[in-house]
Amino acid sequence: MISILNVRITPTTGLELLSNIKKGILVTPNVDHLVKLQKNRAFYNAYQEATHVVCDSRILYFLSKLTRNPIPETISGSGFFHKYCELYKDDCGKRIFILGGKAGVAQKAMDNINRRLNSHIVVGAHSPSFHIDEKESQEIAVIINRSGANIVMVGLGAPKQEIWITRYKHLMPEVKLWMALGATVDFEAETQKRAPRSWQRCGLEWFYRFIREPRRLFRRYFVEDMKFFWYFGKQLLGIYKNPFEPQT
Repeated sequence: MISILNVRITPTTGLELLSNIKKGILVTPNVDHLVKLQKNRAFYNAYQEATHVVCDSRILYFLSKLTRNPIPETISGSGFFHKYCELYKDDCGKRIFILGGKAGVAQKAMDNINRRLNSHIVVGAHSPSFHIDEKESQEIAVIINRSGANIVMVGLGAPKQEIWITRYKHLMPEVKLWMALGATVDFEAETQKRAPRSWQRCGLEWFYRFIREPRRLFRRYFVEDMKFFWYFGKQLLGIYKNPFEPQT
């Protein structure tokens, strides 16, 4: 495993993950996640339950080269899901449900994927309210169970999506694989556009998103996420301590 702050990242490539992922919970840490994971215990506990933890950040990928165990490859959550659907489009054993997005977005993502692949790999979709409570969560579980899905892609944003999965997955026993993939539902619905590949390769996808939504993302990227470099510097100096583990 590769340790960045209090997260253990699975040392794998996109091809290996596509071939080997069968069950469990997939999470895709980035700089923003790692900052939130220093103070949000529920988020941290959700990460401890994850079985596949893969790097979704070129910044983390580049900085990991300063450590003894660098990350082998960046695996974009949205890119991975796109390829996953393509690879298994004719596998009747893979039945995906999409949960997330604003009203109608999940359904649009479902329609786009099935039409693009000439497939029925996505068997259901639902866009919940912004503030999902206990009652609505139970209703969502019923919808997912009725769909016959055994894979659920959740795009509610972090840390909401990871915490929701670990809190309610027991209500959907037939679901074997959970993917917490944030804005993927919007990319598949084409309500948001991903950064050009050149920006992605340079680690500037975050800046592309900021340019498109400066009001919403300024504080996240230029205030909150700057804390990461302080924490990571402490790790390089060997003085970083996991805030959720007892110190001896």
